[in-house]
Amino acid sequence: MSNRFFYILLVAVLMLGLSSCRRNDYRIKVGHINVEVKIKRLEKDLFQTNPEDIPGRIPGLKTEYQGFFQLFSYVINTGDVNDPSFADYLTSFCTDRQNNEVYEETMKLYPDVSDLETMLSDAFRHYLYYFPDRNIPAIYTCISGFNSSIIAGDSVLGISLDKYLGADCKYYPMLEIYSYMAARMTPGYIVPDCMYAWAASDWDFEYMEYPAENVLTRIIHEGKLRYFMKCMLPDTPDEIIFGYTSDQMKFCRNNEAQMWQYLIEHDLLFKTDMLTVRKLVGNAPFTSYFTNESPGRAAVWIGFRVVESYMAKNSGVSLRELMDNKDVQLIVEKARYNPQ
Repeated sequence: MSNRFFYILLVAVLMLGLSSCRRNDYRIKVGHINVEVKIKRLEKDLFQTNPEDIPGRIPGLKTEYQGFFQLFSYVINTGDVNDPSFADYLTSFCTDRQNNEVYEETMKLYPDVSDLETMLSDAFRHYLYYFPDRNIPAIYTCISGFNSSIIAGDSVLGISLDKYLGADCKYYPMLEIYSYMAARMTPGYIVPDCMYAWAASDWDFEYMEYPAENVLTRIIHEGKLRYFMKCMLPDTPDEIIFGYTSDQMKFCRNNEAQMWQYLIEHDLLFKTDMLTVRKLVGNAPFTSYFTNESPGRAAVWIGFRVVESYMAKNSGVSLRELMDNKDVQLIVEKARYNPQ
């Protein structure tokens, strides 16, 4: 593990230590649950292979990386892995000069991924605690040409390491990635992003078929996903769960009642147009309905707080029942959410 990665993890551990003195209602005992995540590294298998040998390796890669290999191919725009032209497209991807430079940068920061394996193992112990009948995904790393962060399938999770090279990565400004987004493209976000992607795949918004598609439904759905993350990662700071700076997190806590009241008074909760939805739950430097000091997606924090209130006041409801619940109005009513 590189010194830089070690430093980032050390800072995270210190943050966790500072917060551990406070009561943590999400913390549970999972030591008895046996999970050992092992990550397969597709980027090594591709970029350490002589380009002339890549076509001959494709059958073995399809077997070793199962369904993920096809998902990966779609993400990097090389098409169907069974197409005769696929070998040429994949070879072109692997011989691209920038892709090779990015691979070298990636290997400096992630010479091994044992720390990620440890953290993901702990997260999926929590997953099996709440969902003992579920299977955990096979997990892979890759380089996707900056096309994706986490690639989620029915039984796989792919981590595109080139999207986690650090906020100061020289490639991100070249790709016109905004600084507020690059701030979350660091090693500390990998595991939280994995758990979010896994939940968003398990409980896909369209698949849920909520009775209404409006702002309230969106923020409750996102609130459920963040609550899920808190259950899977009980010691991860809220700043990481929500992707906020400490000042932005403080803004949300200090202005929770005012934001909720604003949504009600301006009749925004039942708006159905996607422009309004995006302004409240989409990526942005701040939430335009509030103030410039607010974070983007500030309404997601409100949705989470409604869900948290619902679970606190309805102790008999399991996490599975929460995640499966499509009755947003019932959640809001039983939450008796009344921020002061």
